[in-house]
Amino acid sequence: MKIVLIGIQGSGKSTQGSLLQEKLGVPYLSTGHIFRDLAKEKTAIGRYIKEVMNAGYLIPDDKTLEIVSEYLSRPEYAKGYILDGFPRTVNQAESFANGIDKVVYLRVSDKEALWRLSLRNDEREDETLKAIHKRIELFHKFTEPVTDYYDQKGKLVEVDGEKSIDEIHNEILEKINISHNG
Repeated sequence: MKIVLIGIQGSGKSTQGSLLQEKLGVPYLSTGHIFRDLAKEKTAIGRYIKEVMNAGYLIPDDKTLEIVSEYLSRPEYAKGYILDGFPRTVNQAESFANGIDKVVYLRVSDKEALWRLSLRNDEREDETLKAIHKRIELFHKFTEPVTDYYDQKGKLVEVDGEKSIDEIHNEILEKINISHNG
């Protein structure tokens, strides 16, 4: 099964992605983790990604598509995956030819997302308050329309991301038609 998780920063995508990976037995892949790993590299692409991320901007569509498509062509993703943080724009969604089964939108308010992010202990270089506010603004501008795109294709399931971790997980399983026990 190929699942995409969409939600504002702090919505719980990585928590739910890890739970789904365990439940479904397919790998969880976060574009944020990919980009942060690349940003640590002392390469031209690494420096570029670090600058873009630290400013709170999105990596351009063509670069993102190239990187994500390369990762997903690896054998470990042949049977499916849970993808977090991609696609972030309608252009990426339209250009991504990888047969997505379901798109799970973890809906949380900006206030809840900011509160959750303020509780994180692992303060990252790309998580300054200014960068977080910029990413929230960009999410509403560019990524929310992606949910409409997948809704029109009949692939979107929306979940209240402000419930408990278990309630959210069970609601996702229910909405993507996976048994809770099996």
